[in-house]
Amino acid sequence: MEFDLNKINKVYFSGIGGIGLSALAYYFLSQNKNVVGSDLAKSEVTRRLENKSVVIHYQQKAGNIKADIDLFLYSSALPADHPELVQAQSFHIPCFSYNQFLGILSQNYRTIAVTGTNGKTTTTAMLGLILEKAGLDPTVIVGSLVPQWGNNFRLGKSDILVVEACEWQAHMMELDPNIIVLTNVAEDHLDFYKDLADIQVHFQKFVDKLPDDGLFVQNFDDENSQIVKSKTKTLTFGMNKKADCHIENLEVNPGKQDFDLYLNTQEFGNFTLNIPGLYNIYNANAAICVAQYLGVNKHQIWNALNEFKGTWRRFEILGNFKTNLVISDYAHHPDALHGLLRAAKDFYPDKKLITIFQPHHHNRTKTLLADFATSFDLADCVVISEIYRVQGREDKEHENVSSQDILDLMNHPKKYYAKDFSSIKQTLKKINPVDSVLLFIGAGDIDNLARELVV
Repeated sequence: MEFDLNKINKVYFSGIGGIGLSALAYYFLSQNKNVVGSDLAKSEVTRRLENKSVVIHYQQKAGNIKADIDLFLYSSALPADHPELVQAQSFHIPCFSYNQFLGILSQNYRTIAVTGTNGKTTTTAMLGLILEKAGLDPTVIVGSLVPQWGNNFRLGKSDILVVEACEWQAHMMELDPNIIVLTNVAEDHLDFYKDLADIQVHFQKFVDKLPDDGLFVQNFDDENSQIVKSKTKTLTFGMNKKADCHIENLEVNPGKQDFDLYLNTQEFGNFTLNIPGLYNIYNANAAICVAQYLGVNKHQIWNALNEFKGTWRRFEILGNFKTNLVISDYAHHPDALHGLLRAAKDFYPDKKLITIFQPHHHNRTKTLLADFATSFDLADCVVISEIYRVQGREDKEHENVSSQDILDLMNHPKKYYAKDFSSIKQTLKKINPVDSVLLFIGAGDIDNLARELVV
């Protein structure tokens, strides 16, 4: 679809506090367009936008929409009868969901799409920073705030777009990619997909969109990814020596991870990560795989990875609560939880690990209940609050599940149910942790409590 940016002056974002829409807001701000928006609540994301003089309404109503708006972009969670969307349509304003517009944008670039169940955000950020360090000047849209850029968007002047491609409701299919990175495949979003096989089918359809001169970057070690094949050039990454880009001599110490990366049988370089987790080794491996394909040298890659301190809500160290270290992390899938707790133990082997988890989405909690129950074996103490209700994505069929159901299945000596944030505070007071790591986990608003405690 052709899109003439010159004809756009004023853009309205319904759900501007979303991590995806906010990135597009920064895109239009960089083009000197008038950006206005709305959201249901204030957040760190909306605060940063307001600091850029963006007007944000916190009541979403038809009266917010004026006839002088040239483009209306909205969150995919918006229902069809949402008053702002209905009003925009009545004014015949062009209306696109975040993912639809991202697809339009991708047609104007050589697009690198990072997709998969886990690891998309960090891999996208790593790759964007590497390409920036190499002078390739990419535009990057990522699902978290990247400290080096001050937000979740980087405007570049080249024809390269690095973008996180969300698999929820197969939204990645909107994109027209030239390179696809598939981090891994696991059961998730079963409110849309029938089962694992259906998820694999959709990833296959996405990979089939690659042009003949495209590139598919695949996790060699992930069994669920192997069914996905590409007619284009394929590069694999992993720990297995059969992978095209593989890791050897991984050494994990408190505070850093060192590893050697090989291209087939030839050593490419030694690299250091200052963030924990085997999953981040895989994320870095995927990013390096793409970067070296694009001609980036090992010194530029080393510098970018060595300087990488993570992103917002990805093993983010917030400060201290009394004598305890407080870390916030976005993990909300059982596989991610396993990896996160292992990472915390690796970096802080001498500290007790207190996990405070807020499940995200009733459907996910219900369909993966047994997996969640075994995700906290490495924790010394587990506190689970009630499930975060995802606006626009819940259905009554799956709401008859509680966080207590996870605890009932959990074989752990120190487990606590805390209905809300007030109960979490009371539970922490009862536990009275000393010199421990308090790990606040979840994709909902649990991060707000973590930040409140370190003030």
